[in-house]
Amino acid sequence: MDDQDHRFRTLSGIPVDPVYGDGPLPGEFPYTRGVHADMYRSRLWTMRMFAGFGTATDTNARFRELLAAGGNGLSTAFDMPTLMGRDSDHDWALGEVGRAGVAVDTVEDMTDLFAGIDLGAVSTSMTINGPAPILLAMYVVVAEEGGVARGQLGGTLQNDILKEYQAQKEYIFPPRPSVRLVTDTMAFTTAEMPRWNPVSISGYHIREAGSTAVQELAFTLANGFAYVEAAVAAGLDVDDFAPRLSFFFNSHNDFFEEVGKFRAARRIWARWMRDRYGATDERSLKLRFHTQTAGVSLTAQQPEVNIARVAIQALAGVLGGTQSLHTDSFDEALALPSEEAVRVALRTQQVIAHETGVVNTADPLGGSAYVEWMTDEVERRAEEVFAHLEDLGEGSLLEGVYAGIDSGWFAGEIADAAYRYEREVNAGERIVVGVNEFTEGDDPESRRLLRIGQDTEDLQRKRLATVKQARDEAAVAATLARVSADAAQPTTNLMPALLDAVRARATVGEVVDTLEAEFGTWVERAVI
Repeated sequence: MDDQDHRFRTLSGIPVDPVYGDGPLPGEFPYTRGVHADMYRSRLWTMRMFAGFGTATDTNARFRELLAAGGNGLSTAFDMPTLMGRDSDHDWALGEVGRAGVAVDTVEDMTDLFAGIDLGAVSTSMTINGPAPILLAMYVVVAEEGGVARGQLGGTLQNDILKEYQAQKEYIFPPRPSVRLVTDTMAFTTAEMPRWNPVSISGYHIREAGSTAVQELAFTLANGFAYVEAAVAAGLDVDDFAPRLSFFFNSHNDFFEEVGKFRAARRIWARWMRDRYGATDERSLKLRFHTQTAGVSLTAQQPEVNIARVAIQALAGVLGGTQSLHTDSFDEALALPSEEAVRVALRTQQVIAHETGVVNTADPLGGSAYVEWMTDEVERRAEEVFAHLEDLGEGSLLEGVYAGIDSGWFAGEIADAAYRYEREVNAGERIVVGVNEFTEGDDPESRRLLRIGQDTEDLQRKRLATVKQARDEAAVAATLARVSADAAQPTTNLMPALLDAVRARATVGEVVDTLEAEFGTWVERAVI
């Protein structure tokens, strides 16, 4: 080891090799040990902090703070009306505007959201699903109006609608036309946005709804395979789009189970993509994922203890080989995260990266008898779920996922798992520090919390009214008519029509209403 590798020595000065153990090594099929040979020795994970509240101007200020504090990726949280495709002046939006994320109604809001930020240089993630193609169109228009070509844009659109029917419930249209929107986005970005990830297949929300780690892994990968089948059926070549698919996992409290889950995910994806879907491009076989620490594990009681929880969960994500990471803020169980708490969350990542030494060698837990057994066991149990879904779909994972949604099977499995966990906590069989053991008095009301008031909603509604007054209504009507016409043609890609509509300043709600008229809406089947 030469002098330039002084970074990769212990505090005692002991040199550390790039990897230990026998093959397959990191960077080698089936990538159990990581998708890159050197892992974090060559490049740290992206520290992508999640932010969004109030107006676009409010969130823009938080974005700038995060970038100044050393964050190198942005992740946008949208408010409930935006997530559900409703404008801030809709009756359903009353009391919800800007409360759980940022309100975005038109391109003008997206412009304010990223004001002063070089979209050609920063990587942006957007956590949105039902109206995801509309928000992507707005992002592209903002970039182009600011002089950044769409081909230069790098980032990720969550756009994972299947897990909405299974867990998060922020769906708008029925599953099949919704998946059509996903494949339209995949085709568009494959052709015109080579640096963009069109789908972030998300287990995070499945886990937050109460699933086990195995269910999170199995349901998420099944959804990923379903999108692959849908895209191939739509005429795309697997190696054209698969390299830009990404995943989003939860990192919960059971440290070694989480590490095993991440390792098993890579191995399953690589084998299925090669052996079942015929992918030959090595990039198609490499599962890349973002990790967020478990929001559902945060407690309102003794919230400072959440700092320890988040640090351990983040470490599991790093030792599991994540490509990017968000660390939750310790006060999120009480309110939107405060500036101080967000800074502590980011600093937690920086301590792991620069002070612990865990980045000095690739997959430092590889070869541990327990970790390897856990990886194998999580994979085995996930394969049982895939077999069940294949039976439901008569050999097709896509049809099996549709059948599982239609019957309420996914929702029922998650509900059962959530019930078992809560019963164990309530019975004292599982200890949650500060909740059912080691409790002490705590007064959340005495804390300085970030709160969003009615003035934010009033301001956003005025902003929307101003945009509507200034736009060309005839142009809006014409572009929405094109959206309607293209929606009625299943083989027509909707992204060009969506771009024209938002460029004319059509609102999120107006575009969603137009699509609803063609696609209809979805009513979930009750699980008994």
